[in-house]
Amino acid sequence: MQNAIPMVEMIRGDRLESLHWGHAVICDGKGNILRAWGDPGTVIFPRSSCKMIQALPLVESGTARDLSPAHLALACASHQGARVHTEFAARWLQDLGLAEADLRCGAHEPYDRAARDGVIRSAEGPCQLHNNCSGKHTGFLMQTQAMKAGPEYTEIDHPLQQAILQATNDVTGEVSPGYGIDGCSAPNHACTLHGLGRAMGAFAAASEAGDARAKAMVRLRDAMFAHPDLVAGEGRACTELMQAVSEPVALKTGAEAVYTAILPKRGIGIAVKIADGNARASEAVITGLLTHLGVLEAAHPAAQRRLGPTAPNCRGKVTGHVQLTAGLL
Repeated sequence: MQNAIPMVEMIRGDRLESLHWGHAVICDGKGNILRAWGDPGTVIFPRSSCKMIQALPLVESGTARDLSPAHLALACASHQGARVHTEFAARWLQDLGLAEADLRCGAHEPYDRAARDGVIRSAEGPCQLHNNCSGKHTGFLMQTQAMKAGPEYTEIDHPLQQAILQATNDVTGEVSPGYGIDGCSAPNHACTLHGLGRAMGAFAAASEAGDARAKAMVRLRDAMFAHPDLVAGEGRACTELMQAVSEPVALKTGAEAVYTAILPKRGIGIAVKIADGNARASEAVITGLLTHLGVLEAAHPAAQRRLGPTAPNCRGKVTGHVQLTAGLL
């Protein structure tokens, strides 16, 4: 990952302990770069930061016409596997006449502590509903039904995945150079950081007066504003920062330290990638950018947890702090 710049420092005592390098870009609604750090042309996997793009075929096709904002928020989610998430996904599947076994995301332990403890006590093990991507996959299944396509909807040649690829190319303004398989088994299409920022800018500038895609973008971003608890969950940066900002902002993290933001009142989109994949650093950068733009108070507890004193040690002592590099903003 060439031309990354120093972005985030971990300070312990009075010494630099760790340094995270990365890239970031802010784009307007036409895809123009308003500001960039590092190399906006660097090619990345957006991972889960692009779930709103992956949900576009579901919404712009009209399949989701009767879905609530909560459904759409869950379709864009990387959730905690808490009861509120798993029960919602289970009801949605039931409404489709489907079941947990129809998902193709695989199972992992829920990230939510209470849910994880419940799974351990039950001795049954986690199911696919606990997967942080089960909402996205339920949306995939709904669109697969509408397309009358086969059940293996995560295969790259499946009509759903081809529709997602086309939507990705359209909104990034690029032809994807290839794909990788994400943790949930769905294809994840590579793009440049600029392309990802361009897509977020398009979501920000979209209007109800636009075409089917613009209307879909509005519905998806507004659903995320309305249900930040479904997009991630208790204690997660996406949820806490969306609850803390002074104007609507849709935030989405992705694995390996990718972060995106949609700011419709400003008509801008943001994309961040930390080269070493450290989520602490991507959360710090997105927090710093939101603060710099004036939509988040630096003193807000949600901001301080990402860009300020580190969590105390086992005796309650603060051991250091996270900060942006001098002059970054």
